[in-house]
Amino acid sequence: MAGHNHSYFQHPYFVLTGIPGLEQKYYWMAFPLGAIYAIALFGNGIIISTIKSEPSLHIPMYYFLCMLAFADVGLTLCTLPSVLGIFWFNHKLIAFDACLVQMYFIHTFSAIESGVLVAMAIDRVVAIWSPLRYSTVLTDGVVCKTGVTILSRAVCVVFPVPFLIKRLPFYRSSILSHSFCLHQDVMRLACASTRVNSLYGLIAVIFTKGSDSLSILFSYVFILRTVMAIASGEGRLKALNTCVSHVCAVLIFYVPLIGVSVIHRFGKHLSPLTHSLMANAYLLVPPVMNPIVYTVKTKEIRKKIIQIFVRSKITAVG
Repeated sequence: MAGHNHSYFQHPYFVLTGIPGLEQKYYWMAFPLGAIYAIALFGNGIIISTIKSEPSLHIPMYYFLCMLAFADVGLTLCTLPSVLGIFWFNHKLIAFDACLVQMYFIHTFSAIESGVLVAMAIDRVVAIWSPLRYSTVLTDGVVCKTGVTILSRAVCVVFPVPFLIKRLPFYRSSILSHSFCLHQDVMRLACASTRVNSLYGLIAVIFTKGSDSLSILFSYVFILRTVMAIASGEGRLKALNTCVSHVCAVLIFYVPLIGVSVIHRFGKHLSPLTHSLMANAYLLVPPVMNPIVYTVKTKEIRKKIIQIFVRSKITAVG
């Protein structure tokens, strides 16, 4: 058997799982899930179009926000077909290669989002530490190179993952734990040693989200030290206020991520429902919440949304 090609033992399809225990309510859950995806796509689309069309937002902070919105759109589109396919049409099968493609893009866009959050933290460091040099330090060229670096890192780090999965045999269970394909979830179904996969997955996580989280932490330690050196209380409050949106975005991204990682590592005794809900929160909460946070904090984005609603009402009346 060992001499045979492993592809002979690969399932042509994996079976996706929705939310365990709630199968009878999928029809009703389809509508709020559809609304969540619509909010994510609409909200991030508004952010991108507003930053593109509003000259006053053509500064590094909002360029990075635009990158964050693109990453959120990518994450949303990665999971939308399989999730809505399950809840709207009860279609639970996904081809083996399609699963690997979805897995690659989910982890790539997640790594991009993590990298953008680091860039936004550095942007806040420069803005608070040396506001007079902000435009000379973070030039358009620097922002562009930063974006290319973030994208290249994510693409290259995640690239080996589907090939490492492809080499494994799968001839027992084909049932995944979630409504989409994640590396850890697919890897656990393999019928061979996954030590290489686990080691590379750990290295990839340390190189991306591990180093990114430490970079963000050190950035805010430096920001706090700088802010505490400001003489006036009003000045300190104003400086910290510019970081509120970014802090919220960091928490929105990393809290579900840490939750999923802890549950996969230590929560094998927990119910499948808990695993499913945490995985969905990890991929759905950031694309939905980030536009809401930045809409509340950014006057230009709020004005753009109001204009859209006014136009839609005028069109409806007409």
